Amino acid sequence: IIMNGVTGRMGTNQHLVRSILAIIQQGGVRLGDGERIMPDPLLVGRNPAKLERLHAMGEELGLDLKWQTDVEAALADPDYTLYFDAQTTNRRYEWVKKAIAAGKDVYCEKPIATTTEQAYELYCLARDAGVKHGAVQDKLWLPGLVKLRLLRDQGFFGRLLSVRGEFGYWVFT
Repeated sequence: IIMNGVTGRMGTNQHLVRSILAIIQQGGVRLGDGERIMPDPLLVGRNPAKLERLHAMGEELGLDLKWQTDVEAALADPDYTLYFDAQTTNRRYEWVKKAIAAGKDVYCEKPIATTTEQAYELYCLARDAGVKHGAVQDKLWLPGLVKLRLLRDQGFFGRLLSVRGEFGYWVFT
């Protein structure tokens, strides 16, 4: 997995530590037939000092986390077939587009682009290239949102004319 933008707070805490490293520490993802898939992350970012700190964190866990600052080189590496993007939103469109052009499957933080037109273009490019693609959708299944959907579907609110939702969260270290 090419993990671009992993040096940011979300990329480090949510995606690297709580997801990928946790999966590695648990022995990979077990499939139904007993086979296990073990992630092999390639950490990519613009700040080598932050990448070196993440590498050192991996060493403390007994892992040799590979890293680099050259996204183009990472995309050219045939050993990495999946591109994950956790950069700031305004940088995401350009690099997801390049990842698709490189034939990588893509998974990215939301939103995937700054405009609907760009997001739709990325979808069409991924579809036409035949690569697997998806975006983080973790908030859709939060208990509060599930309950709101249930109440809406049951007609509890009556006729909805408009809805405004505000959402915030902390990313703990």
